[in-house]
Amino acid sequence: MKVRLDETDWKILYELQQDGRMTNVELARRVGISAPPCLRRVRALEEGGIIRGYRALLDEKQTNYPIMAFAMVGLTSQAEQDLAAFEDKIRNWPLVRECYMLSGEVDFLLKCVAPDLDMFQNFIIKELTAADNVDSVRTSLTLRAIKDEPTVPLDET
Repeated sequence: MKVRLDETDWKILYELQQDGRMTNVELARRVGISAPPCLRRVRALEEGGIIRGYRALLDEKQTNYPIMAFAMVGLTSQAEQDLAAFEDKIRNWPLVRECYMLSGEVDFLLKCVAPDLDMFQNFIIKELTAADNVDSVRTSLTLRAIKDEPTVPLDET
């Protein structure tokens, strides 16, 4: 069931994306409503799955994970059970921070972080390429991040 959002809901979403730690009173002030209905709206947005959660965004380099790389993975089989088995493996690899199933030449794109190049190489060789059903792996190390915007582009209303 799709949740219908009004202008106030969109304002709440915009403000929470800018600062998810603000108090409900501050959020209510920014969107122009009182605190109790604001809290009810936020809870409805959470229960409706529009707000998936809250977290701190950390700088990987300052938390001893300066290596960021992408791995493009091709599988030998795209049968549903083989895809599910590979996806289960991915969920258990801590160095893989994001994973997307793609259409086209590559089956999966993995965003990985590592404390050093040796650990990343060991992961690629001993875990990823050794996994069942993996046919090919291509990697690219990031040189610098040009844009890192983890929010959804909402129009400021």
